[in-house]
Amino acid sequence: MSTLNYRKGLHHLGNGCHAWLLPDGSWGWSNSGLITGSGTSLMVDTLFDLTLTEEMLTGIKPVTDKHPLTTLVNTHSDGDHYFGNQVVARRDVEIIASEAAAELMTQDAVDQLVGLKSTDGIVGEFARDIFGPFTFEGIVSTGPTRTFAGELSLDVGGREVNLIQVGPAHTAGDVLVYVPDARTLYAGDILFVGGTPIVWAGPTERWIAACDLILDLELTVIVPGHGPITDKAGVQNVRDYLTFVIAEATKRFEDGLTVDEAIDSIDLGRYARVAEHGRIAQNVLRVYQQLDPTLTLPGPSTVLEMIAALEGFSAPAPQDASRG
Repeated sequence: MSTLNYRKGLHHLGNGCHAWLLPDGSWGWSNSGLITGSGTSLMVDTLFDLTLTEEMLTGIKPVTDKHPLTTLVNTHSDGDHYFGNQVVARRDVEIIASEAAAELMTQDAVDQLVGLKSTDGIVGEFARDIFGPFTFEGIVSTGPTRTFAGELSLDVGGREVNLIQVGPAHTAGDVLVYVPDARTLYAGDILFVGGTPIVWAGPTERWIAACDLILDLELTVIVPGHGPITDKAGVQNVRDYLTFVIAEATKRFEDGLTVDEAIDSIDLGRYARVAEHGRIAQNVLRVYQQLDPTLTLPGPSTVLEMIAALEGFSAPAPQDASRG
């Protein structure tokens, strides 16, 4: 599908399906969805903070006034897909997520991001750069009221909506939201379009299997977790990238290179032109850990520092206090 309509706000996809897009799709700028049935609607994911989520709820009122919102599905546990839940929960909406995702939807997840933004050094500067537009203070982590494992079929005003757990992949509990009669899929962060995927959980092979599952579905429209609306070509691009990472990292592991040596030596080729290309650091770390389960992975702060370095990020020079 064309990316020419990649603009902020509500997009009507046809067949009672909608998307709320947040360009440019980079860190924290995620997408949400809305599926309508007879007299009701289901939301797919909230946004990274309360203001953005409130803005979305106002923007979708022309739809939800006719089809009141009764259900919210979180595709996974990353904050940019669930931190806005508390706003929706005030409306007495059922919130559904996988069991694995629910375990990670904690107040500590909010506090960690607040802490990152106040950290000194490159990590803090990078966190403030990528997360600066978002306000995490005041967010109360609000998890699901209903969980499931595997698959779950929902009736949304007389139409079938299928939830398919494909995690652990990007995160521990990734879920696809499939609307068969509309041939529409909400992929969550199994799909990044115009940005580099990041394998927080893995195994990476399971993410590839999720891509294969999507490619086998009858689909016309796919809403990614980040980036413009796409079709199966966008899925194939993600699959190709993940296959590339596994091959390059495995070769270096077998050659005896350290993780740092592997990351430094990989020629990203065409993937070097993709936004957030520094995420290769986490992706190689994850492959190495899969090949050697005894390997201890660094924490999020260290990973962010590695990504920042690969993308040429440096802290701004101190301001000269003598200048007005």
